[in-house]
Amino acid sequence: MATANGSTVIGESILINGGLQGDEDLTVRGRVEGTVTLTRTLVVEPTGVVKAEVQVKNCIIAGVVIGNVTASESVEITKEGRMVGDIAAPRVIIVDGASFKGRVDMGEVDVSAAERGERAAPRALARPASRPSLGAARAPARPAPKEAAAAEAAPAAPRPPGPPPALGMGAVKRKVVVKRK
Repeated sequence: MATANGSTVIGESILINGGLQGDEDLTVRGRVEGTVTLTRTLVVEPTGVVKAEVQVKNCIIAGVVIGNVTASESVEITKEGRMVGDIAAPRVIIVDGASFKGRVDMGEVDVSAAERGERAAPRALARPASRPSLGAARAPARPAPKEAAAAEAAPAAPRPPGPPPALGMGAVKRKVVVKRK
């Protein structure tokens, strides 16, 4: 390992198998397998391969990462970068041309603020206890032709100014066309 510009560099011919912990930036040009826990930034260069569970402040992937990455600030996958695993970070950048297979968790979103058109800061990066099934969200029942005609005849209530209301997860937006004879 060599130190350059305040960063520890793992050279191309180096293989590290086990746990890595540190309080400085780490640049990987070789191979790391196991776990990586840093309070700073992990940079995986195009020649680097990391097969590990990674917990860092920031992660920049230009090489290969196989494993889950948890970052307190950001994860970026460059156009040369390849990753298989889950990402948990408040800011995720996947550049055009990058390769990624996995899930992205950017924290919880305050839905009530989104409905008001406000931008809310993401909350803690906690995984949901359970995922709602896709079949759980049902589309509203299609109204009978007489009800649809009555709804068309009634004047619409004025909408308050601002962005349109957000649809809930899994909601289906439908346009109903009623043909009159």
